[in-house]
Amino acid sequence: MLNKFEKLKKYLTELKKQGLCLAFSGGIDSIVLLSLCKEFAERFVAITLKSDFQSDDEINLTKKLCEKYNVKQIIVEYDILSNPIIVKNPKDRCYHCKKIMFLKVTEIARLNNLKYIIDGTNFDDLQQYRPGLKALSELNIISPFTKFEITKSEIREFARTNGIEFYNKPSTPCLATRLPYNEKITTEKLDIIKKAEDFLKSKGFESCRFRLHNNIARIEIPPENFSEFINKKAELIKYFKRLKVEYITLDIEGFRSGSMG
Repeated sequence: MLNKFEKLKKYLTELKKQGLCLAFSGGIDSIVLLSLCKEFAERFVAITLKSDFQSDDEINLTKKLCEKYNVKQIIVEYDILSNPIIVKNPKDRCYHCKKIMFLKVTEIARLNNLKYIIDGTNFDDLQQYRPGLKALSELNIISPFTKFEITKSEIREFARTNGIEFYNKPSTPCLATRLPYNEKITTEKLDIIKKAEDFLKSKGFESCRFRLHNNIARIEIPPENFSEFINKKAELIKYFKRLKVEYITLDIEGFRSGSMG
């Protein structure tokens, strides 16, 4: 009997016959899809969406991986904060953002005569509040991992056993998730978040979130890193104060996804 990933690869092989493009974010889910599709290069394109919601490191990683796998990449830049709905940051912001960005992907796919668009949504994502999934459904975006009920842990294990170097890469949701719903999103706030998280990572806290509540920072790291954080608190505080953040807190619940929900 074929396992999930054998079925997935067979399915992708069928799709590529009429042209296939991947919405490539650089997360482990889309990295695995890129690796599975790399042999279809003649009928396959990776499309990366670039806006203020992604860090330069993430975009650079997508470029590096596409070069490594010899896959054609198209980077789509969009001024996401030109959209007033996105700036207002409603609870369904992700729906509006996904709709805008994937409409652009759909147009590029059409111009390149590629029939199918896939993304890295995994089976676990269906159990969480993700309004962006509605936009994917409306635009007929295919999420192969959900089709074959493949979970995040299964994706990481597949990546590990197949020599994909980023199998343990932390999830990197868009930077807008660091702000509470209905708090206005600005380039200034996003810049603070980018710089703060880059600094945390440079100090060894690879899994981190720097969440802003007006002038209060709520920092999430794994509990096992708390002692190290306290030991480095002086230089961390000094840097964050330079970013004009007035109050700095360490969330004792630790690193987790969706804590702004």
